[in-house]
Amino acid sequence: MSRRELEELGRRERQIVDAVYTLGEATVGEVVEQLDDPPSYSAVRAQLRILEDKGWLRHREDGPRYIYSPAVEKKDLRGPTLSRVLNSLFGGSRTGLVASLFDDDQPPSEEELEKLGRLVERLRKEGGS
Repeated sequence: MSRRELEELGRRERQIVDAVYTLGEATVGEVVEQLDDPPSYSAVRAQLRILEDKGWLRHREDGPRYIYSPAVEKKDLRGPTLSRVLNSLFGGSRTGLVASLFDDDQPPSEEELEKLGRLVERLRKEGGS
């Protein structure tokens, strides 16, 4: 799935995809229950079919019901999602993004600092610096 396709989901489509990811697999009724101010059952059913056609979801039949599940691994969504956040909120600055995680009143734990240190060292070695 291309980055452009990932970014082109509408608000309601993202909500429906998020509901299916949260549940792991879901019927139309279960998705409706997850949505704030949900549209009709038939509108959600139609959206699920559209999302399946777009490659986001797949289904299996369980008697008369369709059970929907994600067709895209969650790990495959991280890159495009993080890129969008990075560019829109931090002007493309990875340092700014990481720094914002520690701009609250709770300082990082010693364990977090050690993990970050190991990550920095690994990146230095991989980058040849």
